[in-house]
Amino acid sequence: MMKNNKRHTEEITIGVVGLGLMGCSITTCLLMAGHQVIAVAPIPDDLKHAETRIQAHLQKSYKEQLTRLEPDTHLSSCTITEDYTKLKSCYLVIECTLENLEIKKTVYQKIESVVDATCLLASNTSAIPITLLQQQTTHPERFFGLHWAEPSHISRFLEIICGAQSNVQLGEDLYELSHAWGKEPTLVRKDIRGFITNRLMYALYREAFHLVENGYASVADVDRACRNNAGYWMTLVGVFRWMDLTGVPAYHTVMKDLFPTLTNTTEVPKLIDDIVAAGGKGVANAQGFYEYTPEEAKLWEETFMEFSYEIRKLAAKYPVDVVEQKMKRKKG
Repeated sequence: MMKNNKRHTEEITIGVVGLGLMGCSITTCLLMAGHQVIAVAPIPDDLKHAETRIQAHLQKSYKEQLTRLEPDTHLSSCTITEDYTKLKSCYLVIECTLENLEIKKTVYQKIESVVDATCLLASNTSAIPITLLQQQTTHPERFFGLHWAEPSHISRFLEIICGAQSNVQLGEDLYELSHAWGKEPTLVRKDIRGFITNRLMYALYREAFHLVENGYASVADVDRACRNNAGYWMTLVGVFRWMDLTGVPAYHTVMKDLFPTLTNTTEVPKLIDDIVAAGGKGVANAQGFYEYTPEEAKLWEETFMEFSYEIRKLAAKYPVDVVEQKMKRKKG
């Protein structure tokens, strides 16, 4: 297989199967990177809304200068269809369907019935182990996880996960290619449930629930603490660089005393159980951990998207190799 970094993105056709919110933003990301994209809608309702969503993403991205090309130019590289046979020429197909093993297995069978044996297959799952998913395929060595963050066309985040049977060299090819998507990717060479980011974040969520449910702080207090501490530095550095910057020995001292007091519950917290049981979905239906009017919920969605573009601009000034670049300029 030809190395991705020696091919132009317009020479690489990528398929996206599943055109819900995330499938549309992934499609948008790939179009802005210059790929030809075959976007397949397994659900007829998605077919109705996909082009409108993708066009809106492209228009906003053009306005925010994430792309120099007008929306119609990108859309001309996109085929939106229900026909799986159009995936035949794809180098990579990304599955973005519901987190249901049987649904995914059916989708993989449809994809593998038409694509070449060298075509890479990936899932945008965040919940099902890649090793389990690749067992549902004919060629497990070409199967990977591609874990995106929403909005996928704005966020720099991407995890590329190898399953137990994945060809790691092909994973490295995906890693190289994904830089052209505007990502600062992570290659997870060994499969683990939740991958990297979710394992870190759900440990944080668990402790947040513990603090609220046991009366130490309110929901708003916990959010405020996250927003003004970790939220302040995490766009620039991760946890290990942060400890380097602020003094490693102090963290070692705190860990000895604090770790034994952290919650290690394996139960789903009652607070979230009650919200879900009552039908709450967050801003999607104005019922969540906070109270919203429909207007407030809509404004929070809009504000989140606005923030995503703004933080992308700021973060672009501080790429992962920002210090290396500064060192080169000094030596030059």
